[in-house]
Amino acid sequence: MSWENLLIQFILSYVSTVCFGILLHIPLKAYNASGIIGGGVWVIYWIMYYHQHVGLAISNLFAAILISLFSMMAARHLKMPMIVFNVPALVPFVPGGQAYKMVRNFAIGNYHLVTVYFYQVIVIVGAITLGFGLGELIIRAFNYLHRVLSKTSKLNG
Repeated sequence: MSWENLLIQFILSYVSTVCFGILLHIPLKAYNASGIIGGGVWVIYWIMYYHQHVGLAISNLFAAILISLFSMMAARHLKMPMIVFNVPALVPFVPGGQAYKMVRNFAIGNYHLVTVYFYQVIVIVGAITLGFGLGELIIRAFNYLHRVLSKTSKLNG
């Protein structure tokens, strides 16, 4: 694991996130935050999957949870909807390469490779979906606990 490689990974995923944000016409002041979220989470995913060998599902799940949490923090800080940051930051994780390979192998008759790539697509998409849901659950639980604890401290104080 070299720092140069991680820096290149960050820069490329930052650029892809910002470019997708441009395509979606997100507000100008959200470009940098969404790029940092997309690039930073991609580097964490890269380290987990390629260097720590955590696994495809867990790496994508953790990345999606982080995207959800960081997007909520950016949304509150910049007073924008959370989806402005979620969707562009998700772009580096979309399993487009696996989906392409699946369709290509289906067309040429390699049905064994079709099942391999189909499995990867399903695992990645499922992990991202579950991660966004868990991230939202963590945010709501934290907000609930914060509200309850602040009420009890006002009653006791």
